[in-house]
Amino acid sequence: MNLSVVQIIKLGQRYLNSWPEKPELARYFADYQSIQIARFVCRYFPALALFTIIMQLYFGSGYPFGQGSMESAVGMLGQALMYGLFILSIPVQALVVLGVKADKFLPPSLASWYRNGLEKAKEQGQKANLSKLAVYKPRYIDLAQLLQLTFAQRN
Repeated sequence: MNLSVVQIIKLGQRYLNSWPEKPELARYFADYQSIQIARFVCRYFPALALFTIIMQLYFGSGYPFGQGSMESAVGMLGQALMYGLFILSIPVQALVVLGVKADKFLPPSLASWYRNGLEKAKEQGQKANLSKLAVYKPRYIDLAQLLQLTFAQRN
């Protein structure tokens, strides 16, 4: 599908939130590790960006060395903001990568596994929750939603 950048980011966020946090999935899906990394990046990098900006301004001003001035801090503002914006862009990049991955169709072997899992879930009485999942050409987002439903059913 042709999606805008904002739609890709939103799809990446939905894909990230759809994956269950079950360590046993790491053995079966290569995406699990990328999901864990993206969760870490989205959780901690905004604070890291703010910390980087503050530390750049603090040390760049010269106050810790006893020769500080506001002119030095203002002079460092551009550099500090560039570092901060770069670090803030990393979670957005992670969501874009996940959004692109979520929109891809499953490979044939994984698609057959997905269909088998969908049939098993239907047999167990999850028909109402499975109505929005694709059957003909499943995508990675559908796989994540199926995994979320099956793990939610077990708990």
